[in-house]
Amino acid sequence: MPDLDGRSALVTGGASGIGAACARELANRGATVTVADVDEEAAGKVAAEIGGTAWGVDLLDVGALESLRLEVDVLVNNAGVQTVAPITEFDPARFRSMQALMVEAPFLLIRAALPHMYERGFGRIVNVSSVHGLRASQFKVAYVTAKHALEGLSKVTALEGGAHGVTSNCVNPGYVRTPLVSKQIADQARTHGITEDEVLDQVLLTESAIKRLVEPEEVASLVAWLSSPAAGMVTGASYSMDGGWSAS
Repeated sequence: MPDLDGRSALVTGGASGIGAACARELANRGATVTVADVDEEAAGKVAAEIGGTAWGVDLLDVGALESLRLEVDVLVNNAGVQTVAPITEFDPARFRSMQALMVEAPFLLIRAALPHMYERGFGRIVNVSSVHGLRASQFKVAYVTAKHALEGLSKVTALEGGAHGVTSNCVNPGYVRTPLVSKQIADQARTHGITEDEVLDQVLLTESAIKRLVEPEEVASLVAWLSSPAAGMVTGASYSMDGGWSAS
Protein backbone atom coordinates (compact mmCIF):
# COMPACT_ATOMS: atom_id res chain seq x y z
CA MET A 1 0.00 0.00 0.00
CA PRO A 2 1.92 3.09 -1.22
CA ASP A 3 0.19 5.50 1.17
CA LEU A 4 3.46 7.26 2.02
CA ASP A 5 4.51 8.14 -1.53
CA GLY A 6 6.41 11.42 -1.52
CA ARG A 7 6.97 11.32 2.22
CA SER A 8 10.32 11.22 3.99
CA ALA A 9 10.99 9.24 7.15
CA LEU A 10 13.72 8.94 9.75
CA VAL A 11 14.10 5.82 11.90
CA THR A 12 16.58 5.79 14.79
CA GLY A 13 18.19 2.54 15.79
CA GLY A 14 17.36 1.52 12.25
CA ALA A 15 20.24 -0.86 11.57
CA SER A 16 18.67 -3.93 13.18
CA GLY A 17 15.69 -5.38 15.01
CA ILE A 18 12.56 -3.27 15.29
CA GLY A 19 14.21 -0.27 13.63
CA ALA A 20 15.25 -2.19 10.52
CA ALA A 21 11.77 -3.72 10.24
CA CYS A 22 10.23 -0.24 10.49
CA ALA A 23 12.58 1.15 7.85
CA ARG A 24 11.67 -1.67 5.46
CA GLU A 25 7.93 -1.31 6.03
CA LEU A 26 7.94 2.47 5.62
CA ALA A 27 9.93 2.08 2.39
CA ASN A 28 7.46 -0.55 1.19
CA ARG A 29 4.73 2.03 1.69
CA GLY A 30 6.53 4.55 -0.50
CA ALA A 31 8.53 6.65 1.95
CA THR A 32 12.13 7.68 1.41
CA VAL A 33 13.80 6.48 4.59
CA THR A 34 16.87 7.67 6.46
CA VAL A 35 18.29 4.87 8.58
CA ALA A 36 19.97 6.40 11.63
CA ASP A 37 22.22 4.30 13.84
CA VAL A 38 25.48 4.50 15.76
CA ASP A 39 26.62 1.56 13.58
CA GLU A 40 26.94 3.42 10.29
CA GLU A 41 28.06 0.36 8.33
CA ALA A 42 25.03 -1.69 9.39
CA ALA A 43 22.75 1.29 8.74
CA GLY A 44 24.24 1.55 5.25
CA LYS A 45 23.35 -2.06 4.49
CA VAL A 46 19.71 -1.55 5.45
CA ALA A 47 19.59 1.76 3.56
CA ALA A 48 21.03 0.17 0.42
CA GLU A 49 18.44 -2.61 0.61
CA ILE A 50 15.50 -0.18 0.72
CA GLY A 51 16.82 2.61 -1.46
CA GLY A 52 17.27 4.98 1.46
CA THR A 53 20.16 6.79 3.07
CA ALA A 54 22.24 6.04 6.15
CA TRP A 55 23.00 8.48 8.95
CA GLY A 56 25.75 7.44 11.32
CA VAL A 57 24.91 9.27 14.52
CA ASP A 58 25.68 8.88 18.20
CA LEU A 59 22.47 9.99 19.89
CA LEU A 60 24.30 10.17 23.21
CA ASP A 61 26.02 13.27 21.87
CA VAL A 62 22.95 15.31 22.70
CA GLY A 63 24.76 18.62 22.41
CA ALA A 64 25.23 18.04 18.70
CA LEU A 65 21.45 17.61 18.30
CA GLU A 66 20.50 20.95 19.84
CA SER A 67 20.96 22.95 16.63
CA LEU A 68 19.71 20.19 14.32
CA ARG A 69 16.89 20.79 11.84
CA LEU A 70 15.19 17.81 10.23
CA GLU A 71 13.14 17.90 7.05
CA VAL A 72 11.21 14.68 7.54
CA ASP A 73 7.51 13.91 7.49
CA VAL A 74 7.73 10.80 9.69
CA LEU A 75 9.97 10.42 12.74
CA VAL A 76 10.29 7.03 14.45
CA ASN A 77 12.14 7.27 17.77
CA ASN A 78 13.26 3.69 18.25
CA ALA A 79 16.86 3.65 19.52
CA GLY A 80 17.22 2.12 22.97
CA VAL A 81 19.31 -0.05 25.27
CA GLN A 82 18.73 -2.13 28.39
CA THR A 83 20.64 -2.67 31.62
CA VAL A 84 19.41 -4.96 34.40
CA ALA A 85 20.51 -4.34 38.00
CA PRO A 86 19.00 -3.52 41.41
CA ILE A 87 18.63 0.18 42.18
CA THR A 88 21.25 -0.08 44.91
CA GLU A 89 23.79 -1.37 42.39
CA PHE A 90 22.74 0.64 39.34
CA ASP A 91 25.56 2.78 37.97
CA PRO A 92 24.45 6.45 38.07
CA ALA A 93 26.39 7.24 34.89
CA ARG A 94 24.58 4.44 33.08
CA PHE A 95 21.24 5.72 34.38
CA ARG A 96 21.98 9.18 33.00
CA SER A 97 23.13 7.88 29.62
CA MET A 98 19.98 5.80 29.20
CA GLN A 99 17.81 8.86 29.89
CA ALA A 100 19.85 10.80 27.35
CA LEU A 101 19.39 8.13 24.68
CA MET A 102 15.73 7.31 25.25
CA VAL A 103 14.29 10.64 26.47
CA GLU A 104 16.53 13.60 25.70
CA ALA A 105 17.48 12.47 22.18
CA PRO A 106 13.82 11.86 21.17
CA PHE A 107 12.93 15.30 22.56
CA LEU A 108 15.69 16.94 20.53
CA LEU A 109 14.76 15.05 17.35
CA ILE A 110 11.09 15.99 17.77
CA ARG A 111 12.15 19.58 18.38
CA ALA A 112 14.23 19.45 15.20
CA ALA A 113 11.45 17.91 13.08
CA LEU A 114 8.40 19.91 14.14
CA PRO A 115 9.11 23.16 12.22
CA HIS A 116 9.17 21.29 8.89
CA MET A 117 6.11 19.25 9.83
CA TYR A 118 4.24 22.42 10.82
CA GLU A 119 5.14 24.04 7.49
CA ARG A 120 3.88 21.01 5.57
CA GLY A 121 0.74 20.65 7.67
CA PHE A 122 1.56 16.97 8.07
CA GLY A 123 3.70 15.03 10.49
CA ARG A 124 3.80 11.65 12.11
CA ILE A 125 5.87 10.98 15.24
CA VAL A 126 5.92 7.41 16.48
CA ASN A 127 7.79 6.64 19.67
CA VAL A 128 8.73 3.01 20.17
CA SER A 129 8.05 2.68 23.87
CA SER A 130 7.45 -0.63 25.62
CA VAL A 131 5.07 -2.42 27.92
CA HIS A 132 7.50 -0.93 30.45
CA GLY A 133 6.16 2.47 29.51
CA LEU A 134 2.90 1.29 31.10
CA ARG A 135 4.09 -1.25 33.68
CA ALA A 136 7.15 -1.60 35.89
CA SER A 137 9.50 -4.51 36.48
CA GLN A 138 12.18 -4.99 39.09
CA PHE A 139 15.82 -4.32 38.22
CA LYS A 140 15.04 -2.17 35.17
CA VAL A 141 14.94 1.22 36.84
CA ALA A 142 16.57 3.25 34.05
CA TYR A 143 14.61 1.60 31.24
CA VAL A 144 11.23 1.86 33.00
CA THR A 145 11.91 5.47 33.97
CA ALA A 146 12.90 6.39 30.41
CA LYS A 147 9.91 4.71 28.80
CA HIS A 148 7.48 6.35 31.22
CA ALA A 149 9.07 9.71 30.37
CA LEU A 150 8.79 8.97 26.65
CA GLU A 151 5.05 8.45 27.11
CA GLY A 152 4.76 11.94 28.60
CA LEU A 153 6.88 13.49 25.86
CA SER A 154 4.68 11.84 23.23
CA LYS A 155 1.46 13.17 24.78
CA VAL A 156 2.71 16.75 25.06
CA THR A 157 3.84 16.57 21.42
CA ALA A 158 0.37 15.35 20.45
CA LEU A 159 -1.29 18.30 22.19
CA GLU A 160 1.03 20.88 20.63
CA GLY A 161 1.09 19.31 17.18
CA GLY A 162 -2.60 18.62 16.71
CA ALA A 163 -3.46 22.02 15.30
CA HIS A 164 -0.67 21.64 12.70
CA GLY A 165 -1.59 18.22 11.31
CA VAL A 166 1.05 16.46 13.42
CA THR A 167 0.25 13.33 15.40
CA SER A 168 2.34 11.69 18.10
CA ASN A 169 1.82 8.20 19.47
CA CYS A 170 3.60 5.41 21.32
CA VAL A 171 3.86 1.75 20.39
CA ASN A 172 4.24 -0.52 23.41
CA PRO A 173 5.48 -4.02 22.59
CA GLY A 174 6.36 -6.74 25.03
CA TYR A 175 9.44 -8.86 24.41
CA VAL A 176 10.33 -8.68 20.71
CA ARG A 177 12.34 -11.26 18.78
CA THR A 178 15.51 -9.21 18.37
CA PRO A 179 19.19 -10.26 18.65
CA LEU A 180 19.33 -8.69 22.12
CA VAL A 181 16.37 -10.71 23.41
CA SER A 182 17.53 -13.92 21.72
CA LYS A 183 20.88 -13.59 23.49
CA GLN A 184 19.11 -12.99 26.79
CA ILE A 185 17.07 -16.18 26.32
CA ALA A 186 20.17 -18.25 25.59
CA ASP A 187 22.04 -16.77 28.57
CA GLN A 188 19.18 -17.45 30.96
CA ALA A 189 18.77 -21.01 29.67
CA ARG A 190 22.43 -21.72 30.47
CA THR A 191 22.29 -19.97 33.82
CA HIS A 192 19.16 -21.74 35.05
CA GLY A 193 19.82 -25.09 33.38
CA ILE A 194 16.51 -25.04 31.50
CA THR A 195 15.53 -25.00 27.84
CA GLU A 196 15.00 -21.82 25.87
CA ASP A 197 11.28 -22.63 25.61
CA GLU A 198 11.16 -22.85 29.40
CA VAL A 199 12.87 -19.47 29.65
CA LEU A 200 10.11 -18.00 27.51
CA ASP A 201 7.30 -19.58 29.54
CA GLN A 202 8.75 -19.24 33.02
CA VAL A 203 10.75 -16.01 32.81
CA LEU A 204 9.98 -13.67 29.94
CA LEU A 205 6.34 -14.43 29.17
CA THR A 206 4.88 -15.12 32.60
CA GLU A 207 2.68 -12.00 32.38
CA SER A 208 1.61 -12.55 28.77
CA ALA A 209 -1.57 -14.36 27.77
CA ILE A 210 -0.04 -15.19 24.38
CA LYS A 211 3.10 -17.22 24.97
CA ARG A 212 5.35 -16.08 22.18
CA LEU A 213 7.64 -13.21 21.32
CA VAL A 214 6.44 -10.27 19.28
CA GLU A 215 7.94 -10.25 15.78
CA PRO A 216 9.70 -7.05 14.63
CA GLU A 217 7.50 -7.00 11.53
CA GLU A 218 4.38 -6.87 13.71
CA VAL A 219 5.68 -3.76 15.45
CA ALA A 220 6.64 -2.26 12.09
CA SER A 221 3.14 -2.83 10.72
CA LEU A 222 1.62 -0.81 13.55
CA VAL A 223 4.27 1.90 13.26
CA ALA A 224 3.57 2.20 9.52
CA TRP A 225 -0.16 2.48 10.06
CA LEU A 226 0.31 5.21 12.66
CA SER A 227 2.53 6.98 10.11
CA SER A 228 -0.11 6.87 7.39
CA PRO A 229 -2.84 9.35 6.42
CA ALA A 230 -5.41 6.82 7.69
CA ALA A 231 -4.29 7.48 11.27
CA GLY A 232 -4.89 11.21 11.14
CA MET A 233 -7.28 11.17 14.13
CA VAL A 234 -5.05 8.96 16.26
CA THR A 235 -2.82 11.00 18.54
CA GLY A 236 -1.68 11.01 22.13
CA ALA A 237 -2.31 7.27 22.28
CA SER A 238 -0.28 4.28 23.46
CA TYR A 239 -0.82 1.06 21.53
CA SER A 240 -0.06 -2.09 23.50
CA MET A 241 1.34 -5.05 21.59
CA ASP A 242 2.22 -7.23 24.54
CA GLY A 243 0.12 -10.38 24.23
CA GLY A 244 -2.12 -9.27 27.08
CA TRP A 245 0.62 -8.41 29.60
CA SER A 246 -0.88 -5.00 30.42
CA ALA A 247 -4.46 -6.34 30.57
CA SER A 248 -3.99 -7.70 34.08
